[in-house]
Amino acid sequence: MKGKLFLIPTVIAESEQDTIPEQVKEIIKNTEYYLVENVRTARRYISSLKLGLTIEDLNFEILDKKTDYQKLGKLLAPLSKGTNVGIISESGCPGVADPGALAVEWAQKNHFQVVPLVGPSSILMALMGSGFNGQKFCFHGYLPIDKKELEKEIKALEAESSKKNQTQIFIETPYRNNQLLTALSKTCHPSTKICVAKDISGKDEFVVTDTAANWQKREIDLHKIPTVFLLYAGK
Repeated sequence: MKGKLFLIPTVIAESEQDTIPEQVKEIIKNTEYYLVENVRTARRYISSLKLGLTIEDLNFEILDKKTDYQKLGKLLAPLSKGTNVGIISESGCPGVADPGALAVEWAQKNHFQVVPLVGPSSILMALMGSGFNGQKFCFHGYLPIDKKELEKEIKALEAESSKKNQTQIFIETPYRNNQLLTALSKTCHPSTKICVAKDISGKDEFVVTDTAANWQKREIDLHKIPTVFLLYAGK
């Protein structure tokens, strides 16, 4: 019997454990070996679910953006012995804009069963709440930091959105959120739509769509708050 690789979602806003389905909690109850981005965060998350587990009995190994692919054979060795392995990222769903994808690639290549579990994804939840095209969309991760490069990229994404009728989705380091929104509202055509989705599933959740022109008039502080940005110039 081979073990299974479970992709275990975690909360995307603090103190929002109610967003985690019972199925996920049951899997965690029966899993003892984990690959995680941050051990402290993962331990705190599992403890917060109040499942009656002794955290000290669980095994945690680091899987982050610095992990060498060549080390995955050793990290995922329990699968060959029939032991299930869980992957927990810092936020949301493992494998989506997340280093967990590396372990999934290895598991698929070596013919182990991969089980993605239902849970909160800020990217999809932002798209759902935007009113933009959900048939054609693209997630771009982080945009350039340099001002000129950023403006160039925004214009390119806007043109692509118009040409392909495609929703563009991206994020930013939280302390640069305000600067990105300013750049978007000033660089885009006044009628281009921008959605700002901050603190999704949290107590200060804010998902609002408006034109670039109107965003220039709004007063909103996104500093250090997890935020997803969406741009749509389609029809």
